[in-house]
Amino acid sequence: MSYREVSVIEIREMLRLWLQGRGLREVARLSAVDRKTARRYIEMAQSCGMDRDGGVEQLTDDLLATVVTGVRRARPNGRSDAWEAVAGQSEQIKAWMEQGLTLTKIHVLLGRHGVVVSYRTLHRYATTELGFGKKRATVRVADCEPGAEVQVDFGRLGLLTDAEGKGRVVKGLIFTAVYSRHVFVYPTFRETLNDVIAGFEAAWVFFDGVFAVVIPDNMKAIVDQADSTDPKLNDSFREYAESRGFVVDPARVRSPQDKPRIERCVPYVRSNFFAGEQFRDLADCRDRAQRWCRDTAGMRIHGTTRLRPGEVFAADEHPLLKPLPDTVFDIPSWVNPKVAPDRHVQVAKALYSVPGDLIGQRLTARVDAATVKLYFRGALIKVHARVEAGRRQTDPADLPSELTAYAMRDLNALGRTAFDHGPHVGAYAAAVLEHPLPWTKMRQVYRLLGLVNRHGEHAVNDACRRALDAEVVDVGLIDRMLTRGSAAGGQLTLLPPPAPSRFVRSTTDFSVRRPS
Repeated sequence: MSYREVSVIEIREMLRLWLQGRGLREVARLSAVDRKTARRYIEMAQSCGMDRDGGVEQLTDDLLATVVTGVRRARPNGRSDAWEAVAGQSEQIKAWMEQGLTLTKIHVLLGRHGVVVSYRTLHRYATTELGFGKKRATVRVADCEPGAEVQVDFGRLGLLTDAEGKGRVVKGLIFTAVYSRHVFVYPTFRETLNDVIAGFEAAWVFFDGVFAVVIPDNMKAIVDQADSTDPKLNDSFREYAESRGFVVDPARVRSPQDKPRIERCVPYVRSNFFAGEQFRDLADCRDRAQRWCRDTAGMRIHGTTRLRPGEVFAADEHPLLKPLPDTVFDIPSWVNPKVAPDRHVQVAKALYSVPGDLIGQRLTARVDAATVKLYFRGALIKVHARVEAGRRQTDPADLPSELTAYAMRDLNALGRTAFDHGPHVGAYAAAVLEHPLPWTKMRQVYRLLGLVNRHGEHAVNDACRRALDAEVVDVGLIDRMLTRGSAAGGQLTLLPPPAPSRFVRSTTDFSVRRPS
């Protein structure tokens, strides 16, 4: 309730009614003032000597002036002391209001700061001096050119029974052409990127063309981070917009005035199309929504334009739309995998090799149905054919040359590397790899190549020759030969095979004589 100062005429009337013998409640009712206000003025007049035995002649100007002065304390600035106390905290109150604090909370905080005033005084001050509660004035924005803009928003329609017999909330992705007010509704259960793009594709088919500018709400499928001037769009949807040739201009958060043409469409669709209807399933709901948009919403007399939206769209907007796309958009996804120590990244639960020494770095990966593209700091560094989840796609060129053969299980490359250090080293490596599971012996060959780095090609080649002559295939033996040869001044000796045990029986003991 706003503050109202009682006039002298009203004070005289209150006192006159009281002198006539009327009760306090009736005086307040007939004078149209609060009962507390009437009591204050009457009690002050009584303290000044007024009583009911003297009659109305007592209501002189001097008495009224004394009563007014007694009830209303001196206000040099025309404001009470409480008002002045609140005004002294004006900057602090503004700061609290900008933080979103309620006046009730501000009233409590002022009391903690020693400013004890009534909530009504604080409310009057905030309303009159700080603009609290005042609605911002708006202006009607002129319509755009035909075919220029379409506004998009999600709205809750109601419940629909799904294939499992459960009631699920149906939401409508609603499109409204700004110029003609023609409407399209795409019912859906979810608000994912795939559902939103499917709704846009259905809208372009319904309108038989693409609008130049799309003004959506800040739905998560389109806007990753809302901002009044520089919103961050979802990369996949931005790519979709580029492929279809339209520009995305999201509305600001909690700013319905940015998309006023669609705000009233949500309750209209809910009440006129969905309410009271029975649908077999979601497909039936979508089919009937399209017919409703064309025959009912499109043929009604619009309350603002006083024209039929479908007719205006067909005559003025449809010829100016961009052509309908003739290709299916392959919806990509963008992720930021980390390069593992094995020089691979995991994308869509599959592994892909990464060129260069980028272990521990974060990449940007674009995944579609056919390819996986890897970017580092904006530059494309690798393109892989997409593989199924759980599989691996490795390009040998992405791995260091010394690890390529082992990582790819390339036995031929490993054999060639061994032959490069000498024919006997190569022959010995081939003998090591002569196994039903040759890749299980690759580490032994790498151990043999390590001996080349430690002892030199000539020494290892000679040791391998001696071992091959003795028909001994054991890389550990080659290591011991080279180690002992180094200790003996470079003389390599091949240890003789151990003598058989005295308990070993002769092989002739096991011969079997066949009967003649």
